[in-house]
Amino acid sequence: MSEEISKTTQQDGTSAAAAAAPAGEKTMTGQQHEELTGQSLEKEAKLKKQLRRSEKGVKEYQYFIIRLAVLLLLIWALFFQVVGLTHMPSGDMYPRLDLGDLVLFYRLDKDVRAQDVIAIEKTTPDTKETKLFICRVVAAQGDTVEITDEGRLKVNGNVMIETNIFYATPRYEGYTEFPLTLGPGECFVLADKRDGGADSRYFGPVSRDEILGTVITIVRRNAL
Repeated sequence: MSEEISKTTQQDGTSAAAAAAPAGEKTMTGQQHEELTGQSLEKEAKLKKQLRRSEKGVKEYQYFIIRLAVLLLLIWALFFQVVGLTHMPSGDMYPRLDLGDLVLFYRLDKDVRAQDVIAIEKTTPDTKETKLFICRVVAAQGDTVEITDEGRLKVNGNVMIETNIFYATPRYEGYTEFPLTLGPGECFVLADKRDGGADSRYFGPVSRDEILGTVITIVRRNAL
């Protein structure tokens, strides 16, 4: 009798469990539950790993942008505040510089001396255009400059012996009048190619504000 009751109870319990489960669903065993939990944990770990990779990529991109900005700032400071790069606009400094040569000049040195080669921006008296010129300094503030009828350069009454100049220095009639005494911060510049070169005989003395910098090196483009 007791065995029949036990069997009946087990059958009733099984029937009740089966009735409690929705139609078409299978009950989950402990092993299946563990497998499902493991898969969930694995997916979560993968998501966390992908998130870390994404955050790392964002940080690397930010670091790259910062380094690029610093590099561009250094380049800007170097080439727009410290040094300048331009090309020789004419053949007025031949044979030292030729048309098209690349010229590097130092912007922070504007206390020029005789024989310095400088880059300047000057307004021409004929066209009233501001142009780039590269010339040689022959006299500084306080000096008196004169050009003789024989095409000789005189500074403070002394005829200058220029061993690196191979041309006479004629006057340009109708422009600068001689003798000329330079004021504070002014300098007098001449082209090395004196016959026809554009310089202070044409546009007058150069003020400190018109000086871009002192030429420090050149690159011969015609030899590249």
